[in-house]
Amino acid sequence: MRISKRYLKIAGIILSVFLLFVLIAGVVAYNKREKLLKAAITKAVRKAKNDYDLNVTIQNARFDGLRTVKLHQIAVVPEHRDSLAFIRDLSVSVKLMPLLFGHVRLLNLGLEDGRLMLVKRDSLRNYDFLFRKKNDDNTTVKQKVDLSELANKLLNQMLDKVPDDMDVKNFALNIHHDEDSLKFHVPNAQIKDSYLTSTILVNKKESIWHAEGEIDASDKQLDLKLYAEGKKVELPFIQRKFDLKLSFDTVSTRLEKVVKKGHELRIYGSWAVKNLLINHPKAAANDIIIPSGSIDAHMFIGENYISIDSSSVIHLKNVKANPYIKYTLSPVKTYELKLHTEELDAQELFDAFPIGMFESLQGIKVAGRLQYDLNLYLNTKHPDQVKFNSSLKGEDFRVLEWGQTNLDKINSTFVYTPYEYGKPMRDIIVGPANPNYTPLEEISPDLKNAILTAEDPSFFSHRGFVEESIRKSIATNFKEKAFKRGGSTISMQLVKNVFLNRQKTLVRKIEEILIVWIMENTHVSTKQRMFEVYLNIIEWGKNIYGIGEASHYYFAKHPSQLTLGESIYLASIVPRPKSGLYFFEPDGSLRSSLRGYFKLIGNLMAKRGWAERDTNAYGFYNVRLKESLRWGTPADTIGIDSLLFEDETEEQQNLLQRIFGKRERRRDTIHINDLNKLRTNGTADTVKSPEEIRQEKREERRRRRKENGGFLGIF
Repeated sequence: MRISKRYLKIAGIILSVFLLFVLIAGVVAYNKREKLLKAAITKAVRKAKNDYDLNVTIQNARFDGLRTVKLHQIAVVPEHRDSLAFIRDLSVSVKLMPLLFGHVRLLNLGLEDGRLMLVKRDSLRNYDFLFRKKNDDNTTVKQKVDLSELANKLLNQMLDKVPDDMDVKNFALNIHHDEDSLKFHVPNAQIKDSYLTSTILVNKKESIWHAEGEIDASDKQLDLKLYAEGKKVELPFIQRKFDLKLSFDTVSTRLEKVVKKGHELRIYGSWAVKNLLINHPKAAANDIIIPSGSIDAHMFIGENYISIDSSSVIHLKNVKANPYIKYTLSPVKTYELKLHTEELDAQELFDAFPIGMFESLQGIKVAGRLQYDLNLYLNTKHPDQVKFNSSLKGEDFRVLEWGQTNLDKINSTFVYTPYEYGKPMRDIIVGPANPNYTPLEEISPDLKNAILTAEDPSFFSHRGFVEESIRKSIATNFKEKAFKRGGSTISMQLVKNVFLNRQKTLVRKIEEILIVWIMENTHVSTKQRMFEVYLNIIEWGKNIYGIGEASHYYFAKHPSQLTLGESIYLASIVPRPKSGLYFFEPDGSLRSSLRGYFKLIGNLMAKRGWAERDTNAYGFYNVRLKESLRWGTPADTIGIDSLLFEDETEEQQNLLQRIFGKRERRRDTIHINDLNKLRTNGTADTVKSPEEIRQEKREERRRRRKENGGFLGIF
């Protein structure tokens, strides 16, 4: 294709005129640069005052050459707050070509003798302006924010402020948070030929950190690492403030590529850590150590969503997993979480677990293959339609050698030690050597069926977990914004009591789930044996453990002699065993507030063929506490209502409440629909409001005082 000389001539003339215009503008700007600089500084100082209430002073400002500005004695002081920053000398050079197109990109940065102080005293902070809206009286219309555009803008602004060359000498960052303080001193930091080197002194050489690596802001690439000299990187300030112990040898981050495709910003990078140590009372009872971990994260940001793409990879030793996380803001907020692994060598998976995470499984030897999938989708507008699937599949999986805890001990006589508030109560022999131990076949069928109905109706058919129950728990807890219900099965309760410590932490809950899967999928024990042990160890009252002790304590009977009513009563106190005696009147009969519960559990048992239909509350009126306990019943100080258990589709408790909640308050067990049914059927008197219960207590106390002549009558 030939271009006419005429067009070439016209293009040359236009280019020459443009260059001449740029040259003239440059000459004019150069001659007036000092005046322009002062005007720009005046405008910036005024804006800082008007928008953020910051008092900014600069003692001297001048140009040095064509593109370098030198500032002397800079101070920033928020109004009525502690000083925020002071810099003795600062020099900044910008790149000229980007400047012609309105982009400010740093070429060189020099700083000498600087201080940045972040101070919080009570409710006052000298960095409040960061969270304060600009002082603007003009009313603006709120517009929809494109997250991809916002993220791209912020990322570019950050990278544009990274200079090609940098020389920082004697810079200090002091953080004062009420009584706590943290001081970082940078004697020197340099960027030379796109390589960063720095030395950071923490709390007056308490430790020495180094940050170093390559930075190429123009190509949006970086590869940085942080490590300490001769020791771990530690942050005692975080431990004091948040009770979080955190340390590591080296942490590194890499930004590989940033791509903008239409309305989606894609950020490709990775993060890695060596010998990460974490300890928090809610997470674990002891230190958790990750020798080596990393994630190749591909973050996709769209107009209305932020996600970690499924092409991302988590690495723990030789194990890989693909996560997928997506949070969509509009038109409806939705949460998506997926985790997928290919088939893994089972031993490699167990070896990849962080040190100290699963104490009872430490040292376990296994064989076979394992594969895991997790899928969670929650639409906040329709939480009842939440999707949840969790699947751990084993291929020829088997245990070759038990670790610290031998799960097989459940099949023979062993010693069980219950704990309360972290202290052991007593040792209980679980086996024939204990006179109170009761084999499953010698326990009343009514008791077994009542417990199954209240605690875990599908125990003999599920494999440790009831997925539908967990799904309903997620929906309910989301709607209630609290841990109201959940999904623990009898298998999970058994494992928690027999094999694990009683500390309610997230790690212990994960360990509980894993042990349950091993027991159920490798057939460590039969369901009958698991149920037998469960009934012989659970708490039924203050220092009352096992059905043998419970049946004798409340009714002076052998477990085989328990009636339907007595069985339903014993099932009712499993969630709150220490309140058992408060259900009784002084004459040994049950309080009327429990009648609705008897009807609900009895009807469910009858529906399954475990009891005959009974319109007389399934033995409620025939239950009598043994005579020696009747007048020793404490005054009713706990409001007991009939909302104790849920129906068959809502039988389990939320996993997280099992970690952080108290067992005595672990569930509201009758669904609100069941409550309405009770009221509709004319049994509202059995489901009393808190105010009615309090009124009954007051009347009971008045009656007793009158009988005893009041408090003065005792004298």
